[in-house]
Amino acid sequence: MADLLECNDVVVRGAVHRFAARGFDALTDAPHPGRPASVTREDREALAALLDESARQGRTWTAAVLCDWLAAERGARVSAAWLTELLHRDGFRWKRTRDTLRHKADPVLQQAARAQLEDLRLYGWTRTRA
Repeated sequence: MADLLECNDVVVRGAVHRFAARGFDALTDAPHPGRPASVTREDREALAALLDESARQGRTWTAAVLCDWLAAERGARVSAAWLTELLHRDGFRWKRTRDTLRHKADPVLQQAARAQLEDLRLYGWTRTRA
């Protein structure tokens, strides 16, 4: 159940014990301490869709640029470190893009590939699990 609810096992056990002791009334959410999350589930889904589409197009993003995109498109302000954590939770992993031309034997193709590689960033995010 904890995996389905995306929470800790201890939280599920506590809810089960409260339900056993006091019924459904014990399961209502109490006010949560701290400030509300700056990146909502909808923001994370939009970000995942953007990264999946970008991966199909061969475009790469850095965490800092993704933070700028979130601020501009979704109005969500977040640090690059926290966005990295959220991306890891959603199954994305950072990896270095490959910048080799060994597979291009034709010199004309090599020159064209070099021009494309100059436009690419060295880092990007890809989803490792669905």
